[in-house]
Amino acid sequence: MISTPRGLRLHLGFFGRRNAGKSSLVNALAGSQVAIVSDTPGTTTDPVDKAMELLPLGPVVLVDTAGLDDDGELGSQRVAASRQALQRCDLVLVVCAGVYGAAEQDLVADCQQRGVPVVVVWSQLDRCPPTPAQRQAIAPIPQVLTSALAGSGLDDLRAMIIAQAPEQALAGTPLVGDLVPPGALVVLVVPIDLEAPKGRLIMPQVQTIRDLLDHDCLCLVVKERELASALDRLQQAPDLVVTDSQAFLRVAGDIAPETPLTSFSILFARAKGDLATMVAGTRAIDRLRPGARVLIAESCSHHAIGDDIGRVKIPRWLSQYTGQAITFDHCQGRDFPDVQQLATYDLVVQCGSCTTNRRSVLSRIQACRTAGVPITNYGLCISYSLGIFDRAIAPFALSPEHRQGFV
Repeated sequence: MISTPRGLRLHLGFFGRRNAGKSSLVNALAGSQVAIVSDTPGTTTDPVDKAMELLPLGPVVLVDTAGLDDDGELGSQRVAASRQALQRCDLVLVVCAGVYGAAEQDLVADCQQRGVPVVVVWSQLDRCPPTPAQRQAIAPIPQVLTSALAGSGLDDLRAMIIAQAPEQALAGTPLVGDLVPPGALVVLVVPIDLEAPKGRLIMPQVQTIRDLLDHDCLCLVVKERELASALDRLQQAPDLVVTDSQAFLRVAGDIAPETPLTSFSILFARAKGDLATMVAGTRAIDRLRPGARVLIAESCSHHAIGDDIGRVKIPRWLSQYTGQAITFDHCQGRDFPDVQQLATYDLVVQCGSCTTNRRSVLSRIQACRTAGVPITNYGLCISYSLGIFDRAIAPFALSPEHRQGFV
């Protein structure tokens, strides 16, 4: 579990006013000096992430944030960074040092609108315990009493985190193992190009292999040039072929028409986001007109090569398919436009999101829905542009309405 990717970890966000004790609680849970603790207000400036094992829950990321009541020009930027961190949190812990007011109410309301579970953590119990009236006023929000200094209430906090953590985050979302029966043979087509990390496979490929093994499936990994030869050696056709999206056309030409086919990126559209919504968003490609604006959103900050998939290939394929003059913008990492900025786009193309968690992708989908902008992802967009979209989504149990984009 120590090397579990951050994108597969439960993200626990600690939010509250300055000097509410957020960093002290993070350090107490982590068992180390992860965040700087000081009596000076505003010590925490940018969100601080700490990956750890929170037993018996498993691999998590503790997200410590700046105070929600920070002031001044710099303080407003810190608050904005904290609000942005909220987008990737699976469970929000609102830390209160004897005070629960408008700032906390707004945060809880925001979380409830997003569908993110909330726990109110009364901190500094040794200095400013909440009154019974304060606790009663916010019922039925789950609450826990703690003191990082005295070391009290930490076991109660761990138990509350386990009790309130989203069920899906605890159970995990299969990538591919639920699409085929145990014992099935799945062929994974893995190109080795300039973007492939030296000495290892990229994260989506590794996670797919592990998921297949966890579901007692057989796994054959080949490069696209060896696919035809590998299939000739098999006594029967594979139950599923999963390819890198960039090799869609070549792989589709090498396998039998009746062999199920999809891509790593489309698997991640389901596991990390909402496949039905992204399928519907993909259909919006046919509505792009001259001058349309498309945002390519990457969740990591990799070094782009000359023929980069997000910077070069997807813009080229989309332009060729639509025959339109399209303007393409890009954002990387945790940067993502707000709703007003999103409303200026005609389509958002999200990457596979292997490096981030599902909550972050769902937050982006919700932001696009609020802005009235369709969203798709790399694999869906590529397969649509190349004319094999229906085949690429066939392995998934989507309703006819979802397949046609009527959502």
